[in-house]
Amino acid sequence: MNNIVTSIFVQDQDRALEFYSEMLGFVKKHDVPAGEFRWITLVSHDDQDGTELLLEPNDHPAAKEYQEKIFADGIPATMFGVADIRKEYKRLMKLGVNFIMEPTEMGKVTVAVFDDTCGNLIQIAQK
Repeated sequence: MNNIVTSIFVQDQDRALEFYSEMLGFVKKHDVPAGEFRWITLVSHDDQDGTELLLEPNDHPAAKEYQEKIFADGIPATMFGVADIRKEYKRLMKLGVNFIMEPTEMGKVTVAVFDDTCGNLIQIAQK
């Protein structure tokens, strides 16, 4: 088995689409109506046939509670790999992304954490 779609809960799909595409550089793959919301998926610019990131509305009370609790506890909702974390950190800082942890070495991995403005902390990592 392989992962074809992974989801992240978001407070606002339009704001999330803007942040993940314009700030992080993901490419929109699908944007179709799905009831009162939309099925919006994004892919990596470098791997457009790879795993899709679904911007899942946090409309369900359990989803909203889960998202709020892990955010409050400082737990990233997901992690994205980057080739050069310090370069990506500087690029995102220039765009106004709010980091709560600057690049920090943890063994053989360097990580940083930022707020996605949609209710999540996101970790980036470089091996």
